[in-house]
Amino acid sequence: MTTSKGARAAIYIRISTGDQNPDLQRNELPEYCERRGWRLVDVYEDHMSGTRDKRLNLDRLIADARRGKFDVVVVWRFDRFARSTSHLLRALEEFHSLEVDFVSVTEAIDTSTPAGKMVFTVLGAVAELERSIIRERVIAGQRAAKRRGVRFGRPSVDVDVDQVNKFRKSGLSWRAIAAETGLAKDTLRRAVEV
Repeated sequence: MTTSKGARAAIYIRISTGDQNPDLQRNELPEYCERRGWRLVDVYEDHMSGTRDKRLNLDRLIADARRGKFDVVVVWRFDRFARSTSHLLRALEEFHSLEVDFVSVTEAIDTSTPAGKMVFTVLGAVAELERSIIRERVIAGQRAAKRRGVRFGRPSVDVDVDQVNKFRKSGLSWRAIAAETGLAKDTLRRAVEV
């Protein structure tokens, strides 16, 4: 994936506070594309905090990337695009699979270059390390909780199997027995089948 002259470019802009001036991004990013010889096909702009999960125009950009609408995504900085390293990495992995390059202008990251690919690889390793550490913490926490007597899963339910069998012999349906006992049908069935 080497983004060459004539490539189709998409710009993503995010403004998170009322006092930020979006004109810097609005002016500089198209000029950058022009200097690279890229044809600007669309500008996606959101006005909201970067921590929000749903961003209308970022979602539209991702959908358009899947449709093959452009060859490269250009942003001002990583933090204008992604809310976390893991979010950035997921997006970069998807762009990579779609053969869409990613450029962060102020950080001089361009995944179509060898240096940009190296940064992508390092980010991937960091994200993998982060996932492993989180997994280890969860497992350690579960072990500690078990040692303290914490039980995981659904609480056990006492079922009067004799009563359930009497109800069944009298012709009541599982639904009727569940209504009578206040227990779920599946819980009753499992207790009887054991």
